[in-house]
Amino acid sequence: MTSKTFTVPNISCGHCTHTIEMEVGDLAGVTSVKAEQESKQVTVAWDDPATWDKIQAVLQEINYPPEGLIQLS
Repeated sequence: MTSKTFTVPNISCGHCTHTIEMEVGDLAGVTSVKAEQESKQVTVAWDDPATWDKIQAVLQEINYPPEGLIQLS
């Protein structure tokens, strides 16, 4: 399993976090998504067939592009 924590500056409310969690969570292979309104941080964990490129593409598509990568494991 791979996981990343990153900043999404566009997060401004609970609806934002819900949208990110639902849309990214719908990707095949994504095992968990946690978005936090206060810190504007998102943590995603995934296995194949999900990839970081696919996750980034979904975030771009829904207008919540990731900015700073905080942690990769």
